[in-house]
Amino acid sequence: MNSTPTAQLQSGQAAVIDAPETEPVVTPVPAAELADTAPALVDLFVANVNAGASLGYVAPLARGDALRYWLSLRGDLHSGARLLLVARVDGRIVGSGQLLMPQWPAALHRAELQKLFVTPDLKGRGIGRRLVAELHAAARRQQRSLLILNTRSGEPPVAFYKKLGYREAGVIPGYIRTGTDVRHASMMLYQELPA
Repeated sequence: MNSTPTAQLQSGQAAVIDAPETEPVVTPVPAAELADTAPALVDLFVANVNAGASLGYVAPLARGDALRYWLSLRGDLHSGARLLLVARVDGRIVGSGQLLMPQWPAALHRAELQKLFVTPDLKGRGIGRRLVAELHAAARRQQRSLLILNTRSGEPPVAFYKKLGYREAGVIPGYIRTGTDVRHASMMLYQELPA
C-alpha cells in the first residue's frame, strides 16, 4: 500500500491501523465455483448491508436471503451475461464487484457495474479502486465502452465513483428504500471508457 493509515485515539495520539500484508488479488468467480465462494460472499454482503450499504437489500439482512441472492447469479455467470469478481488479501475474500452485460443487440456496447463493496475493516485501502479497474478492463475485453451504475445520492460512494471518472447522469428521488417508510434518492452515474 502507498501509505499507512492512521486513526485518532481518544487522547489525540495517532495509532497505526494494521494494513493488509499483500496487495489485493482480483479474480473472476466462474459459475462452477459459485457455491464454494458463496459463504464468504454472504459474510461480506451481510456485514455491508447491515452497516448501511445500499446494495439492493434492507438491514437486517438474513444470511439465508443473502445466500439465495448469490446462488441466483449462477445462470448469468454461466451464460456470460454477468461477471463476478472477488478481491482477496492473504487468501481472504475482502471485496467484490459485478459487471452485468445486457445481451440485446442494441445494448452490446454497454455494461452496468453492480454490487461493488469491500469489507468494512479494509475500506479506504484501494481495494475498491482495484476492483473497478479490473471491471473496466473486463468491459473493454467484451467491447463494452459505456458503463453505468447507480448509488444512493449524497453518500460516500458518489465521491468515490466521481474520482474514478464517472459523471452524474441524474438523480431519481425515492428510488432506494432502507426501511418501511424511508426512501432515498439514487444517483445514476456513467463513464465512457477510452478505446
